[in-house]
Amino acid sequence: MSASKPFYITSPIFYPSAALHVGHAYTMTVADAVARSQRLLGNEVHFLSGADENAGKVIKAAKASEKSVPEFLDMITEKFRHLFKALDISYDQFIRTTDKDTHWPGAILMWERLREAGDIYRAKYAGLYCPQCEAFYTEKELKDGKCPLHLIPLEQIEEENYFFRLSKYTEPLKAKIESGELQIIPETRKNEILALLERGLEDVSFSRPAHAVPHGIPVPGDKKQVMYVWCDALTSYLTAVGFGRDDALAAKWWPADAHIIGKDILRFHAAIWPAMLLSAGLPLPKRVVTHGFILSGGHKMGKSMGNALDPVELIDEFGADALRYYLLRKVPSFEDGVLNKELLQDAYNGDLANGLGNLVSRILKLVETYEVETEFETPKTLWTKNGNPVRLALEEFDTRVAIDHIWGKISTLDRQIQESKPWELLKSLDNHEKQKGFDTMVRLYKDLWWIAVMLEPFMPETSKKIVQAIGKNKLDKALFPRKDQ
Repeated sequence: MSASKPFYITSPIFYPSAALHVGHAYTMTVADAVARSQRLLGNEVHFLSGADENAGKVIKAAKASEKSVPEFLDMITEKFRHLFKALDISYDQFIRTTDKDTHWPGAILMWERLREAGDIYRAKYAGLYCPQCEAFYTEKELKDGKCPLHLIPLEQIEEENYFFRLSKYTEPLKAKIESGELQIIPETRKNEILALLERGLEDVSFSRPAHAVPHGIPVPGDKKQVMYVWCDALTSYLTAVGFGRDDALAAKWWPADAHIIGKDILRFHAAIWPAMLLSAGLPLPKRVVTHGFILSGGHKMGKSMGNALDPVELIDEFGADALRYYLLRKVPSFEDGVLNKELLQDAYNGDLANGLGNLVSRILKLVETYEVETEFETPKTLWTKNGNPVRLALEEFDTRVAIDHIWGKISTLDRQIQESKPWELLKSLDNHEKQKGFDTMVRLYKDLWWIAVMLEPFMPETSKKIVQAIGKNKLDKALFPRKDQ
């Protein structure tokens, strides 16, 4: 990852049909950790999130709430922003696909580029449609005759729509992925997409009748049709950074360095989206980074499944950094993981209160008692140092391994304090022993500074508190008071 080039990272553009749950919080926290690490390198970062508002299920949700669509969208997107603030997400831009100034010009330009390439055509279509996924499925993709993700019956829809000639790009996409020009992370997801390409891509519907989504973006030249959600929403990654309105801005930020997504939308981001870009003559994103699901009751956590955990409630009880820590370390970086309040409390008490919090308190008490002072390297110097295992793991998007290195250091320091007993050496009448004790204290102090810097991408508020405590050689109160029930 070059330190001289702007770094552009995106989360998915989420559906504003209801408040976000812990699964969405996980995606945002992973993206945030990567964005923060790039800032530590000294890079100029643009971190995008947003709301995919031109969707049929948004209209259904608005009707159920007895609000107009604009009122409903304003209410839900405000909840998005509230969660991001509570979770300390350092995003730079929040795009809404109903934004006629920022988004619509580029979405329309994308459609025209696809049509000019001969890749848009009109045809009748009949298929099984999941309103939660906003996607069509074939019979062989179903699970017990239902949506494989939401486990709900599908709607049989027959419409005359515009189609995108996705099948044309099967071989070009395969070549881009196999060459590494488009990286799919992890390898298992790369193999999944290559298997899909091996079977051959089918053309996909790219519009819906305007009566189905009346507030969608009209198809150029045909007001009876609106752009289908994936054509519209995926293009927001481009329109957010100027495509269709500011060529210089778009050239600065595109291609994206990383799209951070859940595995349920891999096909759209690793097949449909890059095919659109190839059709439009635009560069492909560098990486599509895919994580697993947060499971509850053995199923993907989701609003439609009725098993969603409210991240704001968890933050209110345990704090943002405790939730961030759990998501980034206790959930496997690229596979499914489990979260419930009991597991979160165990991690809070064991790893945070008794682990990190106890170590910080112990070192700072020794530093204050024996008036230890030293010089520290700058955060950028520490972060960019050759062989820094935390940075290297995060450059591979493996947050679990990155934090494992930090907690390895915490365990090592705990053991060193017990074995070296520097307070006893400092009481010695032997000057050599006394110097040895002082050197040990300085080393512990510098190691605590290293921990504070390394924690910043993952637990920014905790990092800030440790830095402030080091600045005055003392900790005013415990970092993580135990939470016993």
